[in-house]
Amino acid sequence: MSRKTSWMVAMLAMLLGACSSVPYAQRMAQRQAAYAAAAGAPVRSFHFYNLYSWESLGNDQLAVYTQANRAWLLDVNACPNLAFANAIGLTSFAGDVSVNFDKVLTGRGYPPCFIAKIRPVDVARLKLEQQAQRKIDAVPREQAATAQ
Repeated sequence: MSRKTSWMVAMLAMLLGACSSVPYAQRMAQRQAAYAAAAGAPVRSFHFYNLYSWESLGNDQLAVYTQANRAWLLDVNACPNLAFANAIGLTSFAGDVSVNFDKVLTGRGYPPCFIAKIRPVDVARLKLEQQAQRKIDAVPREQAATAQ
């Protein structure tokens, strides 16, 4: 790659990053609000055998799905790589993930993140919250004056 081409690619990446930072923060805040609204009271632990999927909600929160319709909202102590991790791991003891004992693992070279709070997520309610956020209030346009 020539020097000019690499410079143009770097500038394009910076511009795209600058353009997308505000909507990303807004989207993240909406996701956090939807999960918080669908989350129940804190629990001490949950049964864990399989990680179905997960979603980062910033550096201090993530949603973990153990089944398609069973999710847990985990609050962690500042976890610097969580928002950018491609994969995570969870520690557990005898099939249970517990508060203040187990950790979220985000990759080599990063310290494990202790789980501070666990809340069950009502996935059906979460989907309703997300649909409500996507709803757009449509207002018809005023009819343009007819051309004379």
